[in-house]
Parts: sequence; C-alpha cells; structure tokens
Amino acid sequence: MAQGRGLLEVVREHIRLRRLSRSTEVAYVGWVRRFVIFHGRRHPRELGAREVTAFLSDLALTRRVSASTQNQALQALLFLYREVLHVELPWLDDVVRARKPRRLPVVLTRSEVRDVLSQLRGVQWVIVSLLYGSGLRITECVRLRVNDLSIDRRQVVVRNGKGGKDRVTVLPETLLPALRQHLSRLHDWFLSERRKNRPGVTVPQQIAHRHPRGSVNWGAQYLFPSVSFTTNPEGAGGLRHHLHPKSTQRAIQQALAQAGIDKPATCHSFRHSFATHLLDSGHDIRSIQELLGHSDVKTTMVYTHVSRNATLAVVSPLDRD
Repeated sequence: MAQGRGLLEVVREHIRLRRLSRSTEVAYVGWVRRFVIFHGRRHPRELGAREVTAFLSDLALTRRVSASTQNQALQALLFLYREVLHVELPWLDDVVRARKPRRLPVVLTRSEVRDVLSQLRGVQWVIVSLLYGSGLRITECVRLRVNDLSIDRRQVVVRNGKGGKDRVTVLPETLLPALRQHLSRLHDWFLSERRKNRPGVTVPQQIAHRHPRGSVNWGAQYLFPSVSFTTNPEGAGGLRHHLHPKSTQRAIQQALAQAGIDKPATCHSFRHSFATHLLDSGHDIRSIQELLGHSDVKTTMVYTHVSRNATLAVVSPLDRD
C-alpha cells in the first residue's frame, strides 16, 4: 500500500524530530500499521474516533492484551492524529478498557540474588549486578555509555530513561573493582577497533550532527557493546549497537534454573529487589522514588506491600498465647 508506506515514513520523521527513543518509534509505527490494516488499509484521515474506539476495544475483547499494551496503542494513535495529521480526537468514552490486574512484584531475597549472581560470569554478571545494585531497568543498563559512569562519585547517570527523563542513581562500591577491570578491557578493545578503522557506535541524531566523530569517541562507547554491527537508523552505514536485552534475560533464566530458584523472576525483578531491600533497610520512600525515576510516589508505594517491614510489626494470631 503506497499510501500506507508513505504514512509510516511521515510518522517516523515526526518521532525522530521529537527525539523519541528508538523503541518508541518501533512501537508507535507498529501500532499505526496494525490500525490501518484493521480498518481495511484505509488512510487514517478517512477514519476517526469511532474507528479508534473499535480498534482499541478489539485489543481488549478479542486479543485480550494487557492494560499497558492497550494504553501504548492508544498513545501511538493519539500521536498519529495530533502530531502527524493535526486532528484532535474527541474523548474516547466508549473504549472497552483492558483489565489491569493488581499484582505484587516478584522480589528475590538477598540470598537468592547472591545465588543467581554466583551462576553468572563476565559481562552478564556485571549487568545483573547493576540491575540489582543500582535499580536499573534492563534497557537503561545496556544503553549505558562510558561517560555515564562516575566512579569517583559512586554514581550512574541514566540518560533518556522512561518518559525521556534523566536521573542519577547509586553505583555500588563493591562493584567498582569489576567495573574498572571491565573498562580496562573495553578500552583495549576500543583502541584495537580504532586501529582497524572499524565503525563506531550508534549515537543520537543531534549529537551526530554536532560531532561527526562522536561515534568513535571513547566516552560515547557503550559499556556493553554488541559483537556485531547494525544498520544505523539515523543514516547510512553500519554502526555498533549495545547488547540486546534478551541476552541478559536468557542468562537470568539459566542462572535461576541452576540455582534451583523457581520464582518467575525476570530482569525487572532485580530492580524490584533493589527497591524492596532499600525499604527493608529503612530508607525513605521519597529517596527510593528518586533513585528509581518514578514520576509519582504511588508507583513506588507498591514496594511497601512486599517489604519485610510491612509484616514484621504484625503478630499472627497463631503465635499469640
């Protein structure tokens, strides 16, 4: 569909002009494509609130997607109509909302975290240590660059995190020797790449325009670079990207099995464990909110339900005389 292909290119252009993340671009373009196909490949200008409502309701009723997935689709279509087509949709009152079940986060105990880490080696050990020790999301971790580490100040700078926000979190002191060794090996590899005149790393478009050699600058190098090259989404030629998050997800699943832990833990469980264990240690909820980068403290409050402090003050009636 020539018209559809043209539309998707325009959507990509608007997303990049607003400097949204690559993952947001992929998600939004995907939802616009599905929306167009759902309505018989008609152009969105021919559609409106009724068709948007029908599409979103079908996601909940037929495909039974989660509430977060349905909301992502909604945000993609609002972006399409407001930013690309300059059409303001009326309030979508009739959308059948996907249910958002209330589930507590999966949290590992301190000993379980140690058991998982004991099964990991090399780069994956460093990554999972940062997930737990700094409270990072997996995408935030694999996107870290050399300049994002401040070893002297014991800080990690998270750039363009969820919601496009930057924040600073703690860098575990016990991880410093391993990080210094990792950086030393990475620098040797970096110098070897430069001698071979290999391509650099992917960098944001605005940085690439201001600093044409920015992709081969030491500070801009990914802390966890991919072993292969990828097509540069911002221009021509191949560049090196960071490790894919799935490599860490697979490593964690294998480590859980080897450690004999049957909890349905994922990469995000180590971020949950970071917050919960800080609460257990008596840190205040506002400080944890800042470290996690939550916009609303209500999001952080979920960890009060899994913290040991929530139950220690309660004496079970079975334990009473």
